[in-house]
Amino acid sequence: MTDPTPSAPGTAPAPLFGASDIRRLAEEIGVRPTKTLGQNFVIDGNTIRRIVAAAGIGPEETVLEVGPGLGSLTLGLLDAAKSVVAVEIDPVLAAKLPETVRQWRPDAAGNFHLVRADAMKVTELPAEPAALVANLPYNVAVPVVLHLLQHFPSIQHGLVMVQDEVADRLAAGPGSKIYGVPSVKAAWYSSMRKAGVIGMNVFWPAPKIQSGLVAFTRREPPATTASREQVFAVIDAAFAQRRKTLRAALAGWAGSAAEAERCLVAAGVDPTARGEVIDIAAFARIAEARQAAVA
Repeated sequence: MTDPTPSAPGTAPAPLFGASDIRRLAEEIGVRPTKTLGQNFVIDGNTIRRIVAAAGIGPEETVLEVGPGLGSLTLGLLDAAKSVVAVEIDPVLAAKLPETVRQWRPDAAGNFHLVRADAMKVTELPAEPAALVANLPYNVAVPVVLHLLQHFPSIQHGLVMVQDEVADRLAAGPGSKIYGVPSVKAAWYSSMRKAGVIGMNVFWPAPKIQSGLVAFTRREPPATTASREQVFAVIDAAFAQRRKTLRAALAGWAGSAAEAERCLVAAGVDPTARGEVIDIAAFARIAEARQAAVA
C-alpha cells in the first residue's frame, strides 16, 4: 500500500493512488467496475497530475468533479483547488469516498463535499464551482457537459476526459466531417479544444480505445433575441439529415422549404449549404429570423 501521509511543504508531492491501491479499495467495498456506468478507474498518479495541470485549477477555485469513483482524481484536485464538490451516482462508491479523503488528505477533508446524485439531474450544489473536471463515460459525456454548463453559470473553465472520438467531436469546428450537434451546442457555452490523449493502460479495467482530454473556457452565447431552446431546435433539425442542404433539412422545422429558405437568406446563410459548415452564431441568426416571422 502506498503511504497516504501527506507531504510537508517543500517536500515531494502528496501521494496519489497506484494500481494496487485502486484494486485494494475496490476489493474492500466489493466493487467491480461496471460497463453500465462506464467505470474505468485511473491507476496512474502521473496521469492524474497531467490532468490536473491541464485543467489549470487555481488555488482559490472550487472544482466540480463528476464521477469521482474511488477518488483517484479527487486527491489530485484537492491538492490544487480550494475545495472539491464531487457528484457520484454509485451509492457504494459514494459511501466510501469521504473516508478515503480523510485517510489520504486529512488536512483537506473539510474542503471536500460529496453529492450523491445523477449529474444529469443536479441543479443545486453546496458550493459554486468555478471549474469542472471529470472523467466521463462516453455514452453520457455530451449531455452531462451541456447540462452542467447550462445550470451552473459559475463554471468558467474545465477539462473533461472522454472517449477520444467524443473529444474530437466536442472540439471540432465548422467544416470538419465530425462537426455536429455536440460541437455546435458546446460552442453555445464555451470554446473547446483538444488538450491531449490518454492511453488505455492507465485505467482499470483498460478500455478498448484511448481517451481524449477536452479543455474549455466559457464565453457568452451569440448576441441574439432567440432563446437557447430555439437555437438548439435549429441545430437538431440541421443535423438530423446532415447530408441534405439546410433548405431541405430545415423545411420541417420552419414549416416549409420556402420558409426555411427565407430564414436562411435573412440570416445571411446560403440555403444550399449544409449544417456542418456554419457556426453557432449563424444558427442563432437562423433561429432569430424564424422567431421574428412568427412574433
